[in-house]
Amino acid sequence: MFNKIKNKKVFSKGKRSVIYVGYFNNQKVAIKKVNKRKEIEHSIKNEAIFLKILNKHKIGPKLIYSKNNYVVYGFVEGEFIENFFENSTKRSILVVIKKIIYQCYVLDKLKINKLEMHHPYKHILINKNKVTMIDFERAYFTEKPKNVTQFLSYLISKKISLILKKKGININKNNIIKISKQYKKDYSKKSLNKIKNVFK
Repeated sequence: MFNKIKNKKVFSKGKRSVIYVGYFNNQKVAIKKVNKRKEIEHSIKNEAIFLKILNKHKIGPKLIYSKNNYVVYGFVEGEFIENFFENSTKRSILVVIKKIIYQCYVLDKLKINKLEMHHPYKHILINKNKVTMIDFERAYFTEKPKNVTQFLSYLISKKISLILKKKGININKNNIIKISKQYKKDYSKKSLNKIKNVFK
């Protein structure tokens, strides 16, 4: 499969993997390829497992193929979340925040913890208000997932709350903390709606 992808070129390099871009069946794809160390191979298998589950809920890039040391998925265009906040209108930001919160809620209901939602700078891409979460290699199942609450912590962090304030979005930190505590008790749709209603 890797050899069948045309016009491959390096897109980015990380500590554990290299991301290539290329074309497969005329579709632009990304290929995350890692060294053959056992623990890294496990992370690639892990990402493929969770993408397969989450794609059914329209979350994450579309999984195309995976093997022991690489995974191929549809290339995601867009800008990272912080850049999006800085460059977008209040209306677009509120729409996107609610979409992210809903995707986090779906993850919570599936009992999947993504881990990076308290610091998702390079884990959420936005393109024309479409939200795509990426990088699920560290995701895991748990009875107490924290995706929604971690993302809320990110939104009320000093840096992000200042960016949002400049856009006319004022978040009551104490209110968010209170609602988050209730949400953690029941993971209910009612609690979710209370959270979403804060952002208007």
